[in-house]
Amino acid sequence: MAENWYYVQKGNRQGPVDQDVILTMISKQELTSSDFVWKKGFDNWKKIKEVTELQSAPEVQTFPSAPVMNEEKKEFSFTNMNEAEPCIFIRIGNDRESASSDYGPFSLKQLKQLYKENRINGKTFIFTTGMKEWKVMGDLPEYQDLFQELPPPIKDTDRRTAARKPFIARLFVQNNKKLFEGICRDISIGGMQVLVNDFKGLAGDKISINVHPENSEYHFTAAGLVVRVLEGNSGFSFRFQELNDEAKRSIEKYIQEN
Repeated sequence: MAENWYYVQKGNRQGPVDQDVILTMISKQELTSSDFVWKKGFDNWKKIKEVTELQSAPEVQTFPSAPVMNEEKKEFSFTNMNEAEPCIFIRIGNDRESASSDYGPFSLKQLKQLYKENRINGKTFIFTTGMKEWKVMGDLPEYQDLFQELPPPIKDTDRRTAARKPFIARLFVQNNKKLFEGICRDISIGGMQVLVNDFKGLAGDKISINVHPENSEYHFTAAGLVVRVLEGNSGFSFRFQELNDEAKRSIEKYIQEN
């Protein structure tokens, strides 16, 4: 039976695919030695250069890429989003002049309901996969279509209050093939809380976690235990175990700079 491999490309988890697919992507330089892969049996995500069976990719004839015109990258849009999929995180605080806190994930349908109930507003920060950083809702091009009214005026000071990029993590539960992606909050050397959609783990489960490659300056991997599952399976509290020195330095740097 062919093994199922997963890989991270441009910040997104892909798979499952056969090993030959991974080898071909390596030979075409679509994956590099520093990209992460995982299959059943691995304790955690591994860099390709650390996986023995991926060190000999088949030779594939390649040709120079055709020249392309400079094209401005399109901004992320909610237009084609599945309204029922919980994948949107919000950061409140700036919208009500109080300490900031992250919540989610919510579906687009839930987001509209929160807005209707005045629990969020145009100054609330929002984040979902495909966005580079937190963004003020009032700056969304789709704001009027989503909420059926004009956005409020947004000042530069409103935007700067969430300059910190989301701290993204990828993780999987031991003996469970399903992988999760979520936002970390309340992080310390001892542990942290992770917001994810429909978390199926239980208190006491062992977790392996890998910080999103896009947050390269804070990248680390760790293992630990789930100590509490949040209401509605919207996330969990996590206590680190076997935290190496590199991971400790990354966490300390993140805390000091943010």
